[in-house]
Amino acid sequence: MRAARCTRYGLPDALEVVDLDDPEPGPGEVLVRVHAAAVNYPDLLLVSNRYQVPAPLPFTPGSEFAGVVAALGPGVTGPPVGTTVAGAVLTGAFAEQVVVPVAGLRPVPDGLDMVHAAAFHVTYATAYHSLVTVGQGAAGEWAAVLGAAGGVGSAAVDIATRLGMRVVAAASSEERLLVARKLGAEAGIDYVHEDLKTRIREVTGGPGVHLVVDPVGGDHAEAALRALRRGGRFVTVGYADGRIPRIPLNLVLLKDAVVRGFEIRMLRQYAPDAVAAGDRALARLVRDGMRPLVSRVHPLAEVASALTGVAERRTTGKVVIDMVGGA
Repeated sequence: MRAARCTRYGLPDALEVVDLDDPEPGPGEVLVRVHAAAVNYPDLLLVSNRYQVPAPLPFTPGSEFAGVVAALGPGVTGPPVGTTVAGAVLTGAFAEQVVVPVAGLRPVPDGLDMVHAAAFHVTYATAYHSLVTVGQGAAGEWAAVLGAAGGVGSAAVDIATRLGMRVVAAASSEERLLVARKLGAEAGIDYVHEDLKTRIREVTGGPGVHLVVDPVGGDHAEAALRALRRGGRFVTVGYADGRIPRIPLNLVLLKDAVVRGFEIRMLRQYAPDAVAAGDRALARLVRDGMRPLVSRVHPLAEVASALTGVAERRTTGKVVIDMVGGA
């Protein structure tokens, strides 16, 4: 099979597409023929050896995919061979075949093709649980979403507006804010050229937002926290800025604010009922017409270029590697 391969840590341009032996599923595992795989920010961190869980060299990056079940390992009774599935792994998805524990697979919601199925679950589940399960967002509340044109950010804007929240989108350019507005954001703030705290308060009429979802980090995190109204909630999701913010705890005290972290793998481990409820809610939204924003689709041969575009923030929504339609 053909696969992207990381043989030394560094920039995405070090990745090579090589031929590898076909994998075989072991006990409790399923072999999936991958049709599409989505790029996520942790893929970049793994390639550069900056993720909290290192991937030993050499390895095949890629964490999110959609495809068809090709074989079942010993002791696995389903899903049947030929079933369309989506799944998540730490590494291995940028390949024509991937072996994954059966617990890492899930059905594809009705209405999603392979490209959109590959781009859906990681970002949309992260966004949903950040907004609802952890953030306790409710219809009519103001929610500020940082990095609102990125993968998690665009998903958060999409879901929040569909659930009746009033979204303030924050992004790094007017072009990216336009993406968020098309997804339903009520207001947009260019946090490179505008003061985020001041503008959030202006948009909300003074008191600030009820909820902040922040997948970016860096300097904007503290500004967004300062724009919370009293008793507001701040959910930290990731650090696409590359810098982990240092928040003055007196702000949390003075605002009676709640600051929580969210990481999808931990939720699966400690709150499976919440995960199942979120999957059902997302499936309903898909039936109502929700689709992930996919801005670019690359063949496997262009995997390095695909990751570079995400690293340099030249993309919006999700970027997907097409395993069957290109060279």
